[in-house]
Amino acid sequence: MKSAAKTRASRKRVASNRVALLVFVMPAFILFTVFMTLPIFASVYYSLFSWDGIGKMLFVGARNYVHLIFQNFDDFYTTLKNSLIFAGMSVFIQLPIALVLALVLSSGVKGENFFRTVYFIPVVISSVIIGVLFLKVYNPDYGLLNTFLKDLGLAKWQRAWLGDTKTALVAAFAPLIWQYVGYHMLLLYSAIKQIPQEYNEAAKLDGATELQAALRIKIPLIVPMLEVCVIFAVIGSLKIFDLVYVLTGNGQPFNSTRVPTGLMYTQLFQHDMYGMGTTTAMFIVLECFVFTVVIQRAFKSWRAKV
Repeated sequence: MKSAAKTRASRKRVASNRVALLVFVMPAFILFTVFMTLPIFASVYYSLFSWDGIGKMLFVGARNYVHLIFQNFDDFYTTLKNSLIFAGMSVFIQLPIALVLALVLSSGVKGENFFRTVYFIPVVISSVIIGVLFLKVYNPDYGLLNTFLKDLGLAKWQRAWLGDTKTALVAAFAPLIWQYVGYHMLLLYSAIKQIPQEYNEAAKLDGATELQAALRIKIPLIVPMLEVCVIFAVIGSLKIFDLVYVLTGNGQPFNSTRVPTGLMYTQLFQHDMYGMGTTTAMFIVLECFVFTVVIQRAFKSWRAKV
């Protein structure tokens, strides 16, 4: 009898816990559904129509997707290439810098808290403000970069950094590094700080250097956080818009810096092609989803080897 009563009591506790969980989770679930899930389904619906945003909607099926990929190939290919370049530079330039900073700060350097705060400050600054700031840095006449090169006797390297098709894309990416390297650094720093101190002490007793401890102990133990940082960096690069828009006016010179979100903006707000614009938006969503799956599988295989 006592065991049956205990069983009933435990079932009641589980049921009450489920109700409590449902009550606390439901507001977030509703907000996620209203602001994330429903807009995606609405975009899928609108992408199947030819519509100027005001007049009658004409159902065209998959014609918008065919037009985007095959008939609008030059613009589509350029934006896709630029977004992939941004993603590649984020993973292979921005994240290694963030990882090195995280390893150095987590080693107990003097002023650790100060530097951690300073590196994170650009994250909370508006991308528009950062874009305007770097417009001044890149100004060909009085910009800080050209002035610095001139003072070093490297005047032949001066150029209109955002006006040259050879340098505009890299120049547009540099502020992105400066803005978000502190964000990834803080994530990696927090992961490193969670590693038990006994591991580091054991490595020192075995005669391991700081570099060896980082490569053999710290980095393998923060692989899950590295995975998160890679996903965030890639997705952020694929959907970047505001910084590129401020710096290059949505793709100048000659569309050499245009990204998929810039193409979507042009279709929606300059040409009133709401069907094509939502089609491009769906491509961006699909692109982010595919890269997320690929990255997760790549890290899964890496963890299996490690």
